Amino acid sequence: MALDFQSDEVGSAVVVSVKGDVDMDSSPELQKQLLGLFRDDQKVIVVDLSGVSYIDSSGIATFVEGLQWSHNTQNKFRLAGLSPCVKDIFEIARLTTVFDIFDSREKALEGI
Repeated sequence: MALDFQSDEVGSAVVVSVKGDVDMDSSPELQKQLLGLFRDDQKVIVVDLSGVSYIDSSGIATFVEGLQWSHNTQNKFRLAGLSPCVKDIFEIARLTTVFDIFDSREKALEGI
């Protein structure tokens, strides 16, 4: 299943809503989408994953790379709306304490 992206600017933040499976086939497309945001000097980047039902290790690696880019560019990088299946993968990889994870897009945007 191909990924579908929608980007919305909300104040100093940009929210990328992702729909589809984040796997080996679609991860490069996601990586390209995210890299473009870090080049634009956004202050807060929120990735809304409420439309994602499956993620594999290549998808996780893409988000880890995004986190590294955020540290290099002084941007905040937040994940929101993880389905139980996707959240389980982050928990298994012990990444729930590494990422800023929020229950919803609205929660991720609070205080911005």
